[in-house]
Amino acid sequence: MLAVLTPLGAAWRRRQGKLRVAGTGGLVPRMAGPAGPAGPAGSAGPAAGDVLTAADLRHDLGARATLVQFSSAFCAPCHATRQVLGEVAAMVDGVQHVEIDAESRLDLVRRLNILATPTVLVLGPDGAIARKASGQPRKADVIAAIGQLAGGQRA
Repeated sequence: MLAVLTPLGAAWRRRQGKLRVAGTGGLVPRMAGPAGPAGPAGSAGPAAGDVLTAADLRHDLGARATLVQFSSAFCAPCHATRQVLGEVAAMVDGVQHVEIDAESRLDLVRRLNILATPTVLVLGPDGAIARKASGQPRKADVIAAIGQLAGGQRA
């Protein structure tokens, strides 16, 4: 049992905090359901092309990027993630940091298939989800993701 679980645990740990292109990393493409392509039926997570608006976030979007953090009250890594994303937003012009309490916004949690806190989404200036990380991302990775948005790269 230990021989099987150790590699699985190591793989899970390596994935924590990695900013992946939205729609990858084991996420299944969305299927249309009763509420349409963005509805809950068949939704497997944020896919490339998903868009969040200022109304969805209840906060203005950044001119360059928006860093969306899903948190919960008793999440220890959420505090460190808040600090990292806040520092990046203060350091890079046109970047907003929006923290969302997952428990109070179950509509977005279900729509985007948020399975753990912290979960971080990097949105482009149009609100399109470009990157997603479960767990605390490194500051350098967040800055690189924003730089790739500016360069028009998605990979």
